[in-house]
Amino acid sequence: MNKNELDRRTLLKGAGLAAVAAASGISMRTSRAEQKVPFSSGTQPPTLKAPANTCDCHMHIYDSRFPYVPNAALRPPEATVADYRLLQKRLATTRNVVVQPSSYGTDNRCTLDAVAQIGPTARAVAVVDMSVSDDELKRLAAAGVRGIRFNLVQKGATTVDMLLPLSKRVNELGWHIQIHMLGDQIVEIDELLQRVPCPIVFDHFGRIPGSESVNHPAFRVIRKLIDGGRAWVKLSSAYLNTRIGGPSYSDMAELAVAYVQAAPERMVWGTDWPHPTEKENKPDDARLFDLLAEWVPIDSIRHRLLVENPEVLYGFPKSS
Repeated sequence: MNKNELDRRTLLKGAGLAAVAAASGISMRTSRAEQKVPFSSGTQPPTLKAPANTCDCHMHIYDSRFPYVPNAALRPPEATVADYRLLQKRLATTRNVVVQPSSYGTDNRCTLDAVAQIGPTARAVAVVDMSVSDDELKRLAAAGVRGIRFNLVQKGATTVDMLLPLSKRVNELGWHIQIHMLGDQIVEIDELLQRVPCPIVFDHFGRIPGSESVNHPAFRVIRKLIDGGRAWVKLSSAYLNTRIGGPSYSDMAELAVAYVQAAPERMVWGTDWPHPTEKENKPDDARLFDLLAEWVPIDSIRHRLLVENPEVLYGFPKSS
């Protein structure tokens, strides 16, 4: 039996243990101090303790020194590296991936500046279009970029037509492509996705509605890519796909568990801080982190998702 098969069997056993713990009122709350964080509700730390070198694989920085593109659909207020460090302190995370937001188009200066400020514990996912030169791709790689993003929900800088040619170019760098598309959009490009040569990372559960969960046809598309060893999924932004809402987001549990059981070695987690789509009521990042105790109840598998998988996908140093 290989490690992945053992992880899946262990995960199934652990789900039952998690249910027992929840029913008996077992708490994992630590004694860490409360921490108020911009763009995040609540002040309590998570009840779940983050292992050393936990990586937040999806967050954004917005800095007024860098102007938004004129056609930006989202124009959130400034959310700086200093603000984000407060979130890291609250969650006890130490690594992060700065994802280029749609607000900046293909101007990656803010994202690269954030990585430079944070240092070697940060990586980036950039946005480019067909005009990008080989020299620019090499420059981005040297600055910490490990993939490029196609955001076709907040449309702007990228299109579906760019997906295949750009994926071929970044494959030579050992990068991945990151896709933010609604589940229905993913189904429409099923055949195209099968021809992408590099790894594919799906944002935010593949944007599959919790009400449809594993019955949505996009799950079958993503699962096919997972089974072929070519896809990763970010267990992030449960609030984007839920009808039930927080703090439980219980309609997302079946989908989360199904993904983890399919390939625990290719799941990662992220906050999506500062939650730019949520203009009024920001979610509680600590409670979002605590959902992992329910979705991934076995410590060794959760460690893989939070620490080991990001090391593979983003090239962080291996933990000792």
